[in-house]
Amino acid sequence: MDFAIGWLGNAYLWVKAIHVIFVIFWMAGMFMLPRFLVYWHPLPADASENGLWADRCNRLKRIILNPGVTIVWVLGLALGFHLGWPLWLWLKLLFVLGLSGFHGWMIGAAKAFARGNRPYAEKTLRLVNEIPSLVTIAVVILVIVKPF
Repeated sequence: MDFAIGWLGNAYLWVKAIHVIFVIFWMAGMFMLPRFLVYWHPLPADASENGLWADRCNRLKRIILNPGVTIVWVLGLALGFHLGWPLWLWLKLLFVLGLSGFHGWMIGAAKAFARGNRPYAEKTLRLVNEIPSLVTIAVVILVIVKPF
């Protein structure tokens, strides 16, 4: 298949490579943030370590998560328009949309933790910690196998 055909032209492979690099960054953050909350959960609201965990989560958000998700979306949409939106890519888009919502939910949970609230049980946090893994499995299968 000649990928130079399409609006990205010869830049296609570069855009794809940078997209994958930032997917890795974003996913690293998505694996870390729920785990941070699991470790943070047992601390009492007045514990001195709360400030450290809040700072860790803010840095993760500022340095890895938000830049990663932004670049993933911009380049992913560019690649989608280049490829013409085959069915497998629409399904991938649904998974990425869901993971983006999960990203926002985790950021909101970290903010609640920083205020001293623990809105979710530790068991819930341990279970949702697996969501990025499941999404990764589904997306990789869709991208590599292209079953549709």
